[in-house]
Amino acid sequence: MAFDYRLENHAPLGYSTPSFPSLYWPYKAEPGEANYLYHTSDIWRHTLLWTLIIFAVFHAVVAAFAVAMQLGKGEKAWKYVWIIPLFYALTAGVEALMAGSIVGLILGAVYSAGYFRMSTWIPFVWALINISILVLSSFSIQGGL
Repeated sequence: MAFDYRLENHAPLGYSTPSFPSLYWPYKAEPGEANYLYHTSDIWRHTLLWTLIIFAVFHAVVAAFAVAMQLGKGEKAWKYVWIIPLFYALTAGVEALMAGSIVGLILGAVYSAGYFRMSTWIPFVWALINISILVLSSFSIQGGL
């Protein structure tokens, strides 16, 4: 019976999901200090939360820059400038929800299928990869000089 349980739930006995963010210094970590994720729902949640945080930070910086560009436009521009951060926050939320959910579910499926444990650093790294893809895709690539 324990064998069947092990195939359905590959987490060790007594496992409890680490709280978010549960990051630790991976270089020469003390025994028991490392935190791992085993369930697809936990992997998805950590990936989604990190993606939401990182997308919010990047979009807030861009929105602040966009608002700063309106400083010299006069009184009329200031009536509508409050829409910029609102639009960027909404955009960040939608993009992060889609990217974080898709990547989190794929990661969860792959790690669960292989009965692997996932370090809590992996969702953070994938959130950085998501924002890198977003930033790189915003540039127009021209061929030739």
